[in-house]
Amino acid sequence: MPEQEQPPLGIDPERPMDILDAACPSRDVFVDLADKWALLMLLSLRERDVQRFSELQRSIGGISRKMFSQTLRTLERDGLVSRTVDPNATPPLVHYGLTGLGTEIAEEARVLCTWTADRAAQVYAARAAYDQRTTA
Repeated sequence: MPEQEQPPLGIDPERPMDILDAACPSRDVFVDLADKWALLMLLSLRERDVQRFSELQRSIGGISRKMFSQTLRTLERDGLVSRTVDPNATPPLVHYGLTGLGTEIAEEARVLCTWTADRAAQVYAARAAYDQRTTA
């Protein structure tokens, strides 16, 4: 008799995913992905492909080393970023790239980032109009 595959820890296969439900596991994943640094990191890996730690950090302006390391670890833990070590190099070279799952979400991040760049002027105009109305 074949062994049945068990659902991942924290996932109830009988319960539908509902990201608006605070107790739903999908919300936890969403929180990791909705982070600005995670989105920018995914976008950089999508646009520039595999990168070394310092290359990737430089590609994302304004991020502290601590936040960069923390975000990178989270994305690796979530199965979106892979870490590859070349032991034949001295010192060993470490590269980061997108996994298949990471490539999927990086494409979605690209769409959001493109929209943001295309609409930033309109958003700034809306902010100025709001500020003018509320401070007058």
